[in-house]
Parts: sequence; C-alpha cells; structure tokens
Amino acid sequence: MGCMNRSFCVGVCIGLMLISTARFCVGVTDPLDVMAINSLYVALGYPPLLGWLLVGGDPCGDKWQGVECVFSNITELRLSAVNLGGVLGDSLGYFGSILAIDLSNNHIGGPIPSTLPLTVRNFSLSNNKFIGSIPDVWSSAGQLMDLSLNNNLLTGGIPDTFQQLAGLMNLDLSSNNLSGHLPPSLGNLSALTKLHLQNNQLSGTLDVLHDLPLLDLNIENNLFSGPIPAKLLSIPNFRKDGNPFNTTVIPSPPTAAPPLAAAPAATYSAQAPRLPANGRVVPENLKHTGAGEILTAKRVTWIAVVGSLVLIAIGLCLCKLRCLKGRKEKKNAERHDIGAYKGSREKLRYTESSVPQNGLMEKVVPRETVVKPLDRYVLNNGRKVGTPKLQNEHEVDVKTMSAVSMHKEDDEIDTTSMDMNFLPPPPPPPFFPVEKISVKPMVPIKVTTTRDPSKGLNTSSVKHFTVALLQQYTNSFSQENFIGEGMLGNVYRAELPDGKLLAIKKLDTKVSRQQTDEEFVELVSSISRLCHPNIVELVGYCAEHGQRLLVYEYCRNGTLHDALHVDDEIHKRLSWKTRIQLALGAARALEYLHEICQPPIIHRNFKSANLLLDGKLEVRVSDCGLAPLLSSGSVSQLSGRLLTAYGYGAPEFDSGSYTHQSDVYSFGVVMLELLTGRKSYDRSRPRGEQFLVRWAIPQLHDIDALAKMVDPSLKGGYPIKSLSRFADIISSCVQREPEFRPSISEIVQELLQMI
Repeated sequence: MGCMNRSFCVGVCIGLMLISTARFCVGVTDPLDVMAINSLYVALGYPPLLGWLLVGGDPCGDKWQGVECVFSNITELRLSAVNLGGVLGDSLGYFGSILAIDLSNNHIGGPIPSTLPLTVRNFSLSNNKFIGSIPDVWSSAGQLMDLSLNNNLLTGGIPDTFQQLAGLMNLDLSSNNLSGHLPPSLGNLSALTKLHLQNNQLSGTLDVLHDLPLLDLNIENNLFSGPIPAKLLSIPNFRKDGNPFNTTVIPSPPTAAPPLAAAPAATYSAQAPRLPANGRVVPENLKHTGAGEILTAKRVTWIAVVGSLVLIAIGLCLCKLRCLKGRKEKKNAERHDIGAYKGSREKLRYTESSVPQNGLMEKVVPRETVVKPLDRYVLNNGRKVGTPKLQNEHEVDVKTMSAVSMHKEDDEIDTTSMDMNFLPPPPPPPFFPVEKISVKPMVPIKVTTTRDPSKGLNTSSVKHFTVALLQQYTNSFSQENFIGEGMLGNVYRAELPDGKLLAIKKLDTKVSRQQTDEEFVELVSSISRLCHPNIVELVGYCAEHGQRLLVYEYCRNGTLHDALHVDDEIHKRLSWKTRIQLALGAARALEYLHEICQPPIIHRNFKSANLLLDGKLEVRVSDCGLAPLLSSGSVSQLSGRLLTAYGYGAPEFDSGSYTHQSDVYSFGVVMLELLTGRKSYDRSRPRGEQFLVRWAIPQLHDIDALAKMVDPSLKGGYPIKSLSRFADIISSCVQREPEFRPSISEIVQELLQMI
C-alpha cells in the first residue's frame, strides 16, 4: 500500500490503534467516550492539554483538562481560549452523553462537523477560523438549546434544518460571510429568545421571524429589505442599523388636494430611476407602462374614501350633539322639578337612604358640563371615599368637583385646579373587604391628604419617581448597577443621595404595553397595600415617557437561588435550621397572599430567584401581585414555557390552569432546592437528573436514598427525623393532582412544629 503522505499514514495507524485498544482500556470513563476524545485529540494536532494522552487514558478518572463527567460519561467539554488549532473532523459525533461543547476563542479551522452528538445542548465554536458552509444535517441534534458559530469564516446560506430544534433558545451566527434569505424553518423555533445575525450578507425580508418570542434580535449590517414586521418593533433589544429597509409609511393624501396629473414617461431619463413620494425606486420596466396613471387613480380612490368617511363622521357628530342637547334640556327640567320638591337646597346633602346596597353613595349636585370621569372614586362633598367602583356603576363627572368646590363652607379641599391630563391616583386595592358607608347629612368631614407635586393629584403611600431621578440614582441604568433579569424586565440597584439603596424593576416595553396607564396605576395601588414581613415592600413607581418602573426595598444578600447555587460564602451560612426558617418565611408570605388578602392573590411566578434575602438572611418574596402582567398576551406564553422549562411549573399549567395549589407545587420545588442544594432544572446533569422533581420524588420516602440526596455542604448537620418530615412536606406539595396538595396554611403549621 503506497502512502503519498507520511503524516496521513501515521494518522491512519493511530486511528486503528485507538479502535483496537479502546475496548481493552481499564478505567472509569466509558470506552466509547475515550475513543471519541482521543480521536478529537489527534484531529486538533495533539495540543498540550493537562492530562490528555494520545492513546487510551482515563479522562474522567484522571480529570483531563476541560473535561467534566458524571459517573463514567463525559458530559461537558470546555476548552475555551486554550490556543487550540487543527480541525475537528467527525470525532464529536462519537460522544454518547455529552451535553455541552465549548471550543470558542481558539484557532481551529477546517469545516464545521457534519454530525453532532444527539445529546448536546450547548454548542459553541465562536471566534475560530472555520470555513465552508453550515451543515444541513443538524436536525438530528434535537436537544440543542444554545448554538454559537459567530466570528468565523463561514459562507453560503443558512440551511433550512431547524424543524426539529424546537428547544433552541439562543442562536448566534454573527460576523461571518453568510448570504441568502432566512430559511422558513426558523419560524419553528418556538423557544428562540436570542438571535444574532449581524455583520453578514443576508438578504430578503424578516417575515419568518414574525411570531417568535424574541427578546434580543441583532441583524445589523446585512442586506435585509422590505418593511419590518410590526411585532419585531416591540422586541426589547432590537438592533437593525445598516440594512436597506423600506420603513417609509405612505401618508394619507389631503382631502382638498386635486388629483395629480401623471407626468409623461418620456420626461424621465433612462439612466436615472424615477422616485415617487415615498422614496421607492420605480423599476425600469414600469417607466413606459403608465405607472404614473395607476398611482394617480389610486390616490383619487383614497381621496374619495377618506372624504366619505369624514362626511359620515360629521353626520354622526351632528346627530350626537342633537341627542345630547335634547337630553340636557330634559335633565334641566328634571332638576327644576327636584329643586321644587326638595325645597331651596343650596348645599350638597346625603341621607342615610342614599346609600344603595352595593355600598356606593348617590349624590344630588348642580349639573355641569361633563369633562372626564374620575374612575373608581365617589365624592362626598368633594372628598374621596375609599370605595372601589363596580363595573356597572355610573361614573362620576369631574366637573361635578368644580361645582362642589363652590361650597367652601362645607369643604376644605379645593379640587378645581386638578390637571386631568395626568394619570389618576392609585385607587384602593381590590383585595380588601369593602364595607357599606353611612354618612350623616350636613356634617362636614375634614380630610387630610397628601399630594404628589408632580401630578397635583391625591396619591397613596407609595412615592412617585420621575424617570430623570431614577436615571440619576442608577447612573443611567448602567451595567455596574445591574442586579438581575426576569421575565418582566431587568432589575437595577439605585442609590439615593442619603446612601439608601433601592431596587428598580424596569418593565420591558412588551410587558408595559399589555396595560393601560389606568390599569398600571391600579396595579401599583394593589401592590402598595401588601404588608407582610416576608414580602418585599413597594416603595414607589414611575409611569412617564412610556416607561413603567417599580421601586422596591433593597435586599443586600441577593436571591435564594444565588445563595444556593452561586454565592459560596452565603451558601456556607445556610444551616439546616436556617433552611427550615427560610421555608417557613416563604410559606407565611404565600399564606398571607392566599388566605388573608381578599380576594386571594396567586403569585404565579414563585421560585428561588424571586426569594430575596435581607441582611439577617430572612426571606422576602418579590414579584407579589404581578400576576396580571404575567397573564397578559404573549408574556403568558413565554412565562409558561420558562416556568415549565426550569422546573417550577405545576403539571396543570400546561393546560392553561393556574390556582393557589399551583403556587404550592412551586413552593415544594423551592423546598427541594433547600434540601438538595440542586437547581430545579440543571441541563448539565445526566438526563435522568436534570428535572429536580422527577429525580427526587422516587427517593423521598427511602431514608437511605434521602440521606444521599441532602446538600453535601450540610455535612450531616441535621436530625434524621427532621429531614424525613421535611421530605414528607415536599412530597405532599409536588403531587401531580392539585386537589391532593395541602393548603399553604397546613404547610405553615407543619414547618412551625419543626422549628
């Protein structure tokens, strides 16, 4: 056999040695994984990596550099920025259980591998020297969640192979030389939240991205054209500069303008394209086909349609004015009759009988012109009465307040200077019982109120902040003040001039648009009335310039999620007794929401990342009362998917049902985190251990298995009886059927007995 290349012969011999010796290797690591990693070692050119051997070896047992294992299987290969060269070949496809491959920031060249491991979730080859096109046979890697091929030398189009990658959440193909249109199968990526395609030569439209739940989209410096779909404009982080988009909106023609005569086609040069009013280039083949006459005919049609609509609107307005005039005359006559019947009554009076059964007071006032209703408040001689307005209640006219203010001898509040262009003040919350109000006639009541100087309206105890102030306190929401990211928006640390720290939740634009200004202020008012030592206090809010922000007290020790899984210092302080107390505090917060507030409140986003720890390591539940934002439109779909993906969502949530018992299920998952120190969902673990609940349930009633499940950092510092009881509570909380789960008050009593 004649070999033309000596190195090629050496490579073949080594490959045969690997195959022949793999089955005889004795070690911890699965022989197939040993063969795969040795093949990769050869393809990369024998890099000087700690522990790596040319033949055989035990990657898991000898802890090779960058290799993570679970039992005998290689589950992670992380070799970022270690100066790797060579190529990859097809060796990656031989790994049987690998979940994450990170070979970014190296000098690896050659083509992208045509096969990937079936189990891989995270795959990153960014910042290398890969050439060629993206393989079109990756649909078999159906577990992919994060794919990064950015900053390489890839060419060609994006293959239409995303049909089976429904779990893909992050896709980065930026800074290559990719061209062509976006493939239709991109529209199947129902979990995709981040897509980076900037700095390529991609063209066509963005219609395929129309219905994706994107939160971060970067398509800068490409050749995309056509109009941008309206839904994409609501993406919180959307960057589109450097594309020849046609975003011009054709204005409606003025109704009085005469139709424009079409210019003769011969007056236009054959070299210079003709530009109509919207800036679009008329194609060459339309210059001599009467396109100008067509445009003129369309304009005339639009003028006729708009003119007809204007005439119809004027007619409706005239009819409405006539009806209002007749109604006003009729009511003036009725008011005259009332005045004659009641006698010379010059001041507003209420009687005991004026209070209807629903607890709302009626009034007899001098009639004025209706300007704007003041929602969810009734007036008592110009004063607010804290009774919420029902949906079928007649609205109170604001101008009535002006009439009331004329009788200053009975009233000490001047309401004539109110500016109704501002938002209404936060009304009383819907979760406190409403009692019927009985007011004695002719008894003036002195009311002391606070005024928000920025609005001139009565406000509740929460403070109204301006956007300018919050920008000052957070250094323009700088990255150094960034605390965390949630489903509703980012959270930033704010420092007041007196040194006090606050936490600012800046709601995403997509979330904010789900509610009107009035609904948002109602939400603020509801949250402000929540008062419990285990619930984060709402300090203030901001609603101006299209921004919606919530200002909370600041908890110095971060979240329970970070304490268990990120911050080793705080993790060491979480003794068994402390964990029971944390569970008790969280349960008491839910008990307050479920059983004290009227009507009851469902949290709907209960997880360890929303349990904050103050300076004394006492728990404070955040995001209470924000369920209306989670249940709005597309945010509901996203939140449901994320809750399920990360292991907190109760089984019934998939069918669209969410009750108080669903909160109990999520509470049980948090207790499991406290017990085991594991994440609710950890994709780096073997498939059978990724979802914490599925892995733990069969072992909760086996005392030996339970002892092995406990967080190793506790080092046995717990009573076995207490551990067993804690597991029993968890087991009852995560029952599949909601009716079999205990109420939160029962859980509180069980935990109290463990203290």
